[in-house]
Amino acid sequence: MTERAEAHHQHRDVTGGWLRPSVFGAMDGLVSNFALIAGVAGGTADTRVIALGGIAGLAAGALSMAGGEYVSVASQRELAQAEIAVERRELRQHPEDEQAELAQTFVDRGVDRELAAEVARQISSNPERALEVHAVNELGVAPGDLPSPLLAAGSSFLSFAVGASLPLLPYVLGATNLLVSAAVSCAALFAAGAIVSAVTARSWWFSGLRQLVVGAVAAAVTYGLGNLIGAAGL
Repeated sequence: MTERAEAHHQHRDVTGGWLRPSVFGAMDGLVSNFALIAGVAGGTADTRVIALGGIAGLAAGALSMAGGEYVSVASQRELAQAEIAVERRELRQHPEDEQAELAQTFVDRGVDRELAAEVARQISSNPERALEVHAVNELGVAPGDLPSPLLAAGSSFLSFAVGASLPLLPYVLGATNLLVSAAVSCAALFAAGAIVSAVTARSWWFSGLRQLVVGAVAAAVTYGLGNLIGAAGL
């Protein structure tokens, strides 16, 4: 056997419960709090008010993200568990029909009918293994690999807080105008987008620029609104 034949490769986790909420939380925290701070700064020059708005945005956003992710993932998990229970009941009550259905899925994928029937028979001899195969084929999930609501909520909370703290940090350290916060936020936006490219197929510069443009546009719009409201004395 050659070394080439023995070579193995590993795929990154594309279904885990941590990546999406972590990435989304950090991006959302950075963009939303940068935009919020820019909007407040557009309406007032009082750095204490701006900092207070940023702190409130960080706390409210992190808690909202965590709560939303927990409920969303918990609901998704409960739906999957309910459907898995249906499949378990069908396997118990109609084993022959389920075995024939499994064999047909192999046939549909190009396996010889006799071989497909034998594979389905062997899989069906173990109820838990049969349940896992049916669940993956029909639901796209494995019974023992469902996403964790707590993991998703914790990832969202921490990542949002980290992202939201970056545009706020200059004001906490004594900055007196929006330019410092904007510079830090824009650099962080580009860096965050570039980092995300490590787990996607996009180039680092494309991902960085895309995230920078999204955040800058959001901040510019809210700054303009804050400026209009501040000028109107509302």
